[in-house]
Amino acid sequence: MEHRHLGRSGLMISEITYGNWLTHGESVARDAALACVRAALDAGITTFDTADVYAMGAAEELLGEALRGVRRESVEIATKVCLPTGDGPNDRGLSRKHVMESCHASLRRLGTDYVDLYQAHRFDDGTPLDETLIAFDDLVRQGKVRYLGVSEWTAPQLRSALDLAGELGLRDRIVANQPQYNMLWRVIEPEVLPLCRAEGIGQIAFQPLAQGVLTGKYHPGRPAPAGSRADRDGRSPVFVRRVLGDHLLQRVQRLRPIADEVGRSMAQLAVAWVLNRPGVCAALIGASRPEQVTENAGAAGLRLPDDVLRRIDEVLGDLVDTDPGKTARMMAVKPEWAAAAT
Repeated sequence: MEHRHLGRSGLMISEITYGNWLTHGESVARDAALACVRAALDAGITTFDTADVYAMGAAEELLGEALRGVRRESVEIATKVCLPTGDGPNDRGLSRKHVMESCHASLRRLGTDYVDLYQAHRFDDGTPLDETLIAFDDLVRQGKVRYLGVSEWTAPQLRSALDLAGELGLRDRIVANQPQYNMLWRVIEPEVLPLCRAEGIGQIAFQPLAQGVLTGKYHPGRPAPAGSRADRDGRSPVFVRRVLGDHLLQRVQRLRPIADEVGRSMAQLAVAWVLNRPGVCAALIGASRPEQVTENAGAAGLRLPDDVLRRIDEVLGDLVDTDPGKTARMMAVKPEWAAAAT
């Protein structure tokens, strides 16, 4: 496992990072979740990502349980705040009240005195930006947070935060962005990535496998494999089924010879693609079984030649989405290449 600096900061994170969105506390049983974390540690993964909203706190609790007994200084724990965690008017957003209360609740569930990276899960139009930035800065000064980040912010939102932090004289700045990013979904490339590279903000890319689509396990004209994400109940299928269509799946299968040529699985090729993009510090993987963690971690250190990257672009062609306007609407917008979904 290789480690990279998180943006311009001195913090080193494992280039394969383990996350538990839609798994721990939701679609994956406790024992399987604990086994996945053990597999991650065995693979050399030291960075673990979660959020207060995942399974309404159960994901943080499971991660805290899984890491109990592990030397705290040997791992990096990241979590997030913003999305609704209750029915009250202040159980959401980036107000000082919610940020402070959510941080304390996350620390309690994780069983730690501090988190290495605290991220604004989305932008909050209903809270003055200075209120949010000062609250985050105070958490750093209190020793409860080491570094600050955001997730799915647009370039103008990031620019505003960076400029305002400078005006306020805040010493603790944003060093990380967590966007959805993979071979098919590249909406951060026109605006977000250039800004982040110029400002020293590193990318922790989630969904590098496009909800499993880029693993090649879904085939055109066939039902989803038993036990796969698209075959489950709950929220998981909502995200993956929106991109399943024969046109897309036929193209994805054309990536298989490229993966064979570099001697890796299609999943490893997809993860390596993300890690080979400029400005990316880590690929954030999830798993329901420990063997998935082990396989995906096998992409660490894999450098893809320029001709391989070019051929991937040629195969996917017009299915690649680069519309920067979709960054803020990621959770609601259906990609163009999903229009052919059956």
